[in-house]
Amino acid sequence: MKPSQLRTLERLYHRRTPPGAIITPELGATLCKISREIGRQVGVLINRGGRVEYVIAGDQTEIVIPNLSRIRAASGRLKGLRLVHTHLKNEPLSKDDLTDLAMLRLDLVMALGVSDGGRPMSAYIAHLDPSRRADDPWVVLDPGPFSGLDFHFGEFVKSLENELSRQDVRRVEKDTLRAVLVHISELKRNEAERCLDELSELARTEKIVSVDKVIYRGSPNPQNLLGAGRMRDLVIRSLSMNVDMILFDQELTPAQARWTGQLTDMPILDRTQLILRIFARRAHTKDGKLRVELARLKYTLPRLGTRADALSRIRGGIGIRGPGETAMEVSRRRIKDRISHIRAQLEKLGHGREQRRSLRKRAGVPQVAVIGYTNAGKSTLLNAITKSSVLVEDKLFATLDPTSRRVRFPKDMEVVISDTVGFIRDLPEDLLDAFRSTLEELNDSDLLIHLVDVSDAEYEKSIETVEGVLSHLGLDRIPRMTALNKIDAVDAGIAANIAARYGAIAISASERIGLDKLVTSVVNELETILGAGRKKKSGEAFLKRA
Repeated sequence: MKPSQLRTLERLYHRRTPPGAIITPELGATLCKISREIGRQVGVLINRGGRVEYVIAGDQTEIVIPNLSRIRAASGRLKGLRLVHTHLKNEPLSKDDLTDLAMLRLDLVMALGVSDGGRPMSAYIAHLDPSRRADDPWVVLDPGPFSGLDFHFGEFVKSLENELSRQDVRRVEKDTLRAVLVHISELKRNEAERCLDELSELARTEKIVSVDKVIYRGSPNPQNLLGAGRMRDLVIRSLSMNVDMILFDQELTPAQARWTGQLTDMPILDRTQLILRIFARRAHTKDGKLRVELARLKYTLPRLGTRADALSRIRGGIGIRGPGETAMEVSRRRIKDRISHIRAQLEKLGHGREQRRSLRKRAGVPQVAVIGYTNAGKSTLLNAITKSSVLVEDKLFATLDPTSRRVRFPKDMEVVISDTVGFIRDLPEDLLDAFRSTLEELNDSDLLIHLVDVSDAEYEKSIETVEGVLSHLGLDRIPRMTALNKIDAVDAGIAANIAARYGAIAISASERIGLDKLVTSVVNELETILGAGRKKKSGEAFLKRA
């Protein structure tokens, strides 16, 4: 553009519009004139006070709105900005115009058709409507001549924002957030729905309410996840429902996370971040807190963006050449240093746990660990057997830190029973490390009680998940027995058939049904295991003497 044209655009910042008008006739005429002269679309973003906040020059077919993240964005409110721009071919509002209206929550969008002589012709107007459906939340008004425009903007936007506030139901209860849950995979519909149900339970644990669930068939795109079109539709759908975030049922790669962050200001969480938030809230011991922090730092490290040398922060003094160390590089180095420090602390804590386990082992007290899928009722069973008061909640990952209790069983047998963190499907390795301290208790266990929630329709997949994690950790060598919990919630005949199929003991920990049978079976199993162990040790001693 010529210097004179740039100066004309810069002078648009000094124009003022009365609060009751969308735009003054003079400013509209100036926009159309300069737009025809430079052969590009020209637009302005005007605030509620009538001040021009941004002047935008695009190409012949579109304009690109700058980042508005610093502008207000609150529940039941719009951005407080209206977009007025030109259309060189006097065409109606495009899908991109309407998408910008919804994604940026603008007060209003207006396009001015430009005549061949550079004068304003038709005015095309659209605004959000809270009564419209989620994937099409706007109203496009009938076009009319700009010269005869009669639109009381001040009264309109006040009424619209009041209606949005009345329909804003974001806070179901105090400190509760709302989210749209998204699953992307090639799984069958019922399997995908089960995954979203579990994600919904995870979200509920973190006080996040599921407002809507969306399933996309196919594999996630390595770069842009869903593609720009479908992702914009998802964001528009979410914004129209007044949700706080979009929650994905898979871990986003660093590239996908950066792309979604550039596309929208709405918070985007993935399954790993959600579980990390749960772990951070529920870990109470020093070991648990350190492992959660370690997992969070390892998750964050590859997601630190790279910046140009223009953002460099010079380190050093006279004689140092080059751009120096960038802000991102400083952050990356600090995270790596913190990871090394945490690992050193965890190693010291691990030695302490090893000593305590050795003392218990020398005391000759058998150790039993209760394992199972998350929310299977492990803490309830521990409380029922040992008459303890371990935290019990109908939420996933209610237990994160290891809990052990000593109890005297029949035949004067003292046993240490440990409650463990619940297993869950597709748990990333870093998150598995976050509660590996709990699972270390299993290494020295003489017996594992695999507790299964038989009231869960997908209990078979839960069993497969637990068996898979045990095998991955090398714990499948430890003897274990299966107990079917919550039989009071299913038909007695069905529970009996399932128990027979898995050679399991049917119980209800909350109703204390079948606990005597379970304890007797545990005692008998331990006697067999410990008797075999003593025979093996005596045989080894005999061979040494020989």
